[in-house]
Amino acid sequence: MKISPSSINTFLLLKLPSAWFCGVRLKSISHTECNVSVKHRWINQNPFNSMYFAVQNMAAELSTGALVMKSIKESNTKVSMLVVKTSSEYYKKATGRIHFFCEDGKLISDVIKSSISENTGKTLDMHVIAKNQDGVVVSKFVFTWSVKPKT
Repeated sequence: MKISPSSINTFLLLKLPSAWFCGVRLKSISHTECNVSVKHRWINQNPFNSMYFAVQNMAAELSTGALVMKSIKESNTKVSMLVVKTSSEYYKKATGRIHFFCEDGKLISDVIKSSISENTGKTLDMHVIAKNQDGVVVSKFVFTWSVKPKT
């Protein structure tokens, strides 16, 4: 599978339908960064009329996971990937369209190359910042990914 917004969004529909139905969409991806967005709607709201934290987590994880998948694909090696730890902080109600930005693509690429060359498992903390349409930070996330070459 080519790693592009359309292929990842189709993957969401087929393999992670809860994220797709909640409106999580990959908007852009490059070697260094990824942008995922989701709009606050009835289906993804909490009782306080803002986006449910689990929906924010799905979007934030996708922004890191897509970069991991892209780096693995570009390595031409079978590598397993797994989230082993996560943390989040919430600062403001998430309403309107929220964008989740991860700029750790170069870091994960380097970790995957190192993992392959040393034939060992490695971990990396990947950071995500979520902003509303006014550019205000609404939440921050850290996902610790483990990668290991398959034998």
